Amino acid sequence: MRRWWQGRRKRQTMVAVAIAESRRWIWAGRRDQLEPTENLFHAFDSIEEEDDAVSLLFLMLGLFGATSSSSSLFSSFSSSFFLFLHQLLFKTLHFHLPINASFHILPKFSNLLLLSLIFFLKTLAGNSSPASSAAVMANQFSSSVDFGLRLSRRIYYGQGPAPAPAMSRSPEEYLPTAPMCYAVISDPDTVDNPDIRSYQPYVHGKCDPPALIPLQLLGVTMEVDCSLDTAFVTVNARWRVHCVLGSSTCDCRLAIPMGEQGSLLGVEVDNFGRSYHTELISRNDENDKEKVAKAKDGYFLKSQIYIIDIPQFSGGSIFSIKIKWSQEILFNEGQFSLNIPFSFPSYVNPIGIKSPKKERILLKVNSGAAREVSCNTSSHPLKVLMRQAGKLSLSYEAEVQAWSSIDFSLSYIVSLTDIVGGVLLQSPFLRDFDEREIFCLYLYLGKSQDRKVFRKNVVFIVDISGSMKGSPLESTKNALIASLSHLDAQDTFNIIAFNGEFYSFSGLMEPATVEKLLSATKWVEATFIANGGTNILNPLTQAMKLFQNSTASDSIPLIFLVTDGTVENERQICNFVKSCLTNGQPVRTPRICLHCNHYFLQMLAQIGRGHYDAAFDLDSISFRMQRLFRTASSVIVSDITLGGLGLDSVELFPPYIPDLSLESPLMISGRCNGTFPESVKVTGTLADMTKFEVDLEVQREKDIQLTNILAKRHMDLVTSQAWLLESAELVEKVSKMSIQHKIPSEYTCMVLVENSDGKKAPEPMLIKRAYSKLSRQRLERNTQKLFLGGMSLGFGDLKATVNNVPPAIKEAKPSEGLLEKATSTCCGRFADNCCGMCLLQTCRFANDQCTIVCTQLCAALACFELINCCIELCDCDCL
Repeated sequence: MRRWWQGRRKRQTMVAVAIAESRRWIWAGRRDQLEPTENLFHAFDSIEEEDDAVSLLFLMLGLFGATSSSSSLFSSFSSSFFLFLHQLLFKTLHFHLPINASFHILPKFSNLLLLSLIFFLKTLAGNSSPASSAAVMANQFSSSVDFGLRLSRRIYYGQGPAPAPAMSRSPEEYLPTAPMCYAVISDPDTVDNPDIRSYQPYVHGKCDPPALIPLQLLGVTMEVDCSLDTAFVTVNARWRVHCVLGSSTCDCRLAIPMGEQGSLLGVEVDNFGRSYHTELISRNDENDKEKVAKAKDGYFLKSQIYIIDIPQFSGGSIFSIKIKWSQEILFNEGQFSLNIPFSFPSYVNPIGIKSPKKERILLKVNSGAAREVSCNTSSHPLKVLMRQAGKLSLSYEAEVQAWSSIDFSLSYIVSLTDIVGGVLLQSPFLRDFDEREIFCLYLYLGKSQDRKVFRKNVVFIVDISGSMKGSPLESTKNALIASLSHLDAQDTFNIIAFNGEFYSFSGLMEPATVEKLLSATKWVEATFIANGGTNILNPLTQAMKLFQNSTASDSIPLIFLVTDGTVENERQICNFVKSCLTNGQPVRTPRICLHCNHYFLQMLAQIGRGHYDAAFDLDSISFRMQRLFRTASSVIVSDITLGGLGLDSVELFPPYIPDLSLESPLMISGRCNGTFPESVKVTGTLADMTKFEVDLEVQREKDIQLTNILAKRHMDLVTSQAWLLESAELVEKVSKMSIQHKIPSEYTCMVLVENSDGKKAPEPMLIKRAYSKLSRQRLERNTQKLFLGGMSLGFGDLKATVNNVPPAIKEAKPSEGLLEKATSTCCGRFADNCCGMCLLQTCRFANDQCTIVCTQLCAALACFELINCCIELCDCDCL
């Protein structure tokens, strides 16, 4: 008897230790220790009483729900953890199941019951705000890479155990920081060395969602062409499928991180006999209209990381990928700076391959000005190949032990003292459907220029509708307070918060004194509460009235609008702002938006001669808002005009010339007919109210392709006009420009096309003669086409704005397998209502009565075999 009590006490101690360990897991949030430990397994074997089983069950359910939200519910756990939880639930039910129960359905019942309990606990705890779709997708991607790295330990390289890949506790460190390729693994048994079969134990089951194993990088070359304020980046890389049996195949996932304002221009894949290339087709193409509307073969993982899945690569094969994109070169106080993602993780370094690894970077800079270009800093040791007036060629080439582990960065200046400017003129190329000449006028200050800036009369108009609830409004609030701190004492300001109504900080423009700024900060904290709908016109009208009382001639009126919504009367708002300018009321309208009609805000910025920026993820709101404020508030020349050009016709982009700022170069481009003058006179007004005047020399440029540099901004401006005027002719023009310059637009879709003969796509026909044939060119039926989506900004979602759907809850690309079924089945809908934090809070306060109700309900369902009916009605495979 004594031994029995001692054994019982020992078993109770083991259960208590396991429960305490589970609690530590939950409250510490340690995802790196989710595997069931030895204490848990011993506790499971020692459970003899109902209370111990139920206590451990609820703690494990809390751990299960604490780590992820609904869209990554199952992907955060290994199969052993889920099996342990399933067995614990199975054992708990045994305390209440009658002897004659249908035990043949108990395993399936345990699966459904697990989802039902999560749904039940979520209902008790109440609703919670959904997680960001971008964050969910990023976490899901990181979890798949983490699982893939663990799975890659099965690979035997013939030289003892392979070095364990460096594990990271931060999911962010698994996101790609350079162009990457991953093997998409659904069947873990196919993971092995294609050269030396290791005959690992068979792995039962499938990877759901698929694991991602980073492939081995054999060589990489990057070419960067910097022209004016745009960089064109081309990366050539060779990859090897080192982790799949030679007799098996797998898909490859290509991840392309791009720099500031990155735009993907093309992808080419050469797999020795099979090749792919990208093309652009019109969204109005009748043959592919339905597929284009549902394009999901490519998507943005985050704001600047694009994902493409490419099918069928054999184990052990070596293939090359060529990627081309464009990105913006940032400008700050006379210095240009460029940053390109080029940091490769250590686990892409080949193992067991003794061939040298060559890393090569080729850089060309063309400033357009006949001034010496000086390189200030660079991340990699660059060698000067050529240096001329306005031009610079640099290179880096080395045999390395490990691939580059830092991003490529470069900063350079063009002039130290003078104002740099000029006009570049170029004839249209042969395939251009627009036969007019193209020109570009640029103007910016040198490095050491110290100029007086205009005083600012600024009104901040901030959206506080229900869709801004949570992180968007908090980030906007912090950025607004930081922007207020940069105002000078001679500036004036006001703040208007709006939803269905609007609320003003003051009835007048207030001086930016310390007392007023402190009072404004308190007002923001008290007023910025997300609620209600979205009405932009009323606060915008109120802001215009505030400026009517301002008589200072040496100040610039600024309306700083921040919103995430789309409204019905957007065209009316544009016409209202245009009428205010026509009536002699100048106002600059810088804009920043989250997930709305970008072309509406671009058009407002054009009309108001302001600036525009967009925050595509919540993390960048504060940074972009403060950067846009610095640009708009550092104006040194306003009211800029161009002297008589004497041309037959001219079309300017943008049609309203913006101001010259210390933080942004002035770029004016256009198309023209007629004889261009030898020089162009630019006039304006300085901050001290003196006249600004400069003559810019016109030169014909042969080394810079102006059409490539200016095509993207021209397309955006014409798209804004097409939206405002609802012009089908302008829509067709944008579609032509997009296909001609191979730049995605709102009216085209990028397609990855397979060339079964392994040859590259033929050059396009003359667009001048046969554009209609080019835009409707039919590909061979036996070639595979992948429709890449997510490359357009969009015209907003009025329905989502009306329903106050937060911008972070845009629909994410679902994972394959179980999560895909979860969107359409009853069990999936149960799982979709799970919230980890609410589940934790509920588990903390779950009392004995709740436990008894759950277990008795489970026993009743099993006893009366009602679960059989549920199995018959549910057609999913998760039971």
